[in-house]
Formats: sequence, structure tokens, C-alpha cells
Amino acid sequence: MNPVNIQVELTDQKQAYIIKNMYPLYLHDLSGHYGLQEEHRPNEHGIFEVGSEYRTLQDQYDVQNIWWGDPEHLYPFLIKVSGMPAGFAFVATPPYCRQDIDYFMHEFFLLQPFRGLGLAEQAAAAIFERFRGKWALFTNVAEKNKVGQHFWRKTVAHYTEGNYRESLGATADGDKMVFQFSNLTGKHI
Repeated sequence: MNPVNIQVELTDQKQAYIIKNMYPLYLHDLSGHYGLQEEHRPNEHGIFEVGSEYRTLQDQYDVQNIWWGDPEHLYPFLIKVSGMPAGFAFVATPPYCRQDIDYFMHEFFLLQPFRGLGLAEQAAAAIFERFRGKWALFTNVAEKNKVGQHFWRKTVAHYTEGNYRESLGATADGDKMVFQFSNLTGKHI
């Protein structure tokens, strides 16, 4: 197999369309973890959004513009593999997340062809390295999300050398598996 070159790039409005093109695939992937919960199934127009006001993908794209509207607090990253779009990550800071953390991994996605190669872990670590502070991320606790739970447990454990907290807790998005760590000093939680 050829060596793989992974890049994690902060995007601006000019590149937003690339992430927006992948976003419905991300929502489709998430729907497999949640079953028929309303917020994770398509609406009457076939769009993975709650409510019938989202009729087209363009409507959904417009809602996502917030990620490129506040560059001091919201960070939309494009993940590329050998120059090709492979995924994305959204990182938020207060006031878009809890006030007791500095950075929150809001969304993280890697397209199917790039999974299972260690690329997602490399991308997550590159993003963590970019920002120093108290981090949090959540993942679904459902049995159908064992792969995601394993990925985050392994990724955070490797990155922090085991110095992190994992708990089950209530979030604004329901009960989740919560991972917290600090990379402020190079010594994690």
C-alpha cells in the first residue's frame, strides 16, 4: 500500500461547500446509531433534519453557514487524504459549548473509504494539537455505536497517554459517553 498523506486544514467560506457536500453522508451514518428517533431520520422531504422547513439540501447548507460566521469561536476543519476530501471536523469554543471547557469536538466524520487505516485518529490528534486547553467530546451510548465508542476511547487514550476522564452523562443532546482531557501543559488530566 502506498504511504498516505493526511492533511487537516481550517477552512473558510470558499471551501465550505466541500464540507457541506459530505454533511448529508455524515447524518446518514449517524442515523444508523439512533434508529427511528425523529432527529436522526429523514423528514418528509428526505433531508436528515428535524422539521419540514428543510426541503432541500440547500436549506440544510444555509443552516451550516454558522460554522464559517464566527472564526474566533468556531473552527471548521477539512480532512484530506493525499489531497482528496476525506472528512471534516467542527470544533467549538464558548459560547457555543459549555463554559467549563475550552474546546469541544462538535462533529467529526471520515468517509467510508478512508476508515480502518488509522487516519481518523491521526486527524483527531492533529486537531487536538492545534488547540491547547480543556477538551470535551461526546459520543452516542447506544449499542449500535460500539465502533464509535471504541474509536474515541482508543483515540483519546493514545493521545493523552491514558490521562482522561470518561463518563456517562446527560447532555443537551441526550445521554452520551463523555470524554474530557486537558492538553494545556502537555500533561493531560
